[in-house]
Amino acid sequence: MTDTATPGRALPHPEREEIRLEGVLHALSDPMRLRIVRELAAAEAELACSRFDLPVTKSTTTHHFRVLRESGVIRQVYRGTAKMNALRRDDLDCLFPELLDILLAAADRQSVRLGDRGRSTS
Repeated sequence: MTDTATPGRALPHPEREEIRLEGVLHALSDPMRLRIVRELAAAEAELACSRFDLPVTKSTTTHHFRVLRESGVIRQVYRGTAKMNALRRDDLDCLFPELLDILLAAADRQSVRLGDRGRSTS
């Protein structure tokens, strides 16, 4: 597959060996960031930032994406003018086997228990 990322607009990401468990857990401890990760996991594909309908300001949304990127949970690349987001599942599964699946399953169970299934995408 050809990389169609926009040259000159690369965003910093930690290398796989730099990703730390406490950073991942911190990133996923926020309900909005967990929601983003759940949507990315359900999509199993890159999604543009504009695809996420979060009940927060644009600057807060930008902050959440930055925390996820800097912790190594997601990869962001520009494709034209769109900032595309993908879950770094391979990296996370390699470093912390089953952690992501366990956290996503727990988030699903919590969503059902709290009755907010309608706001979930998984």
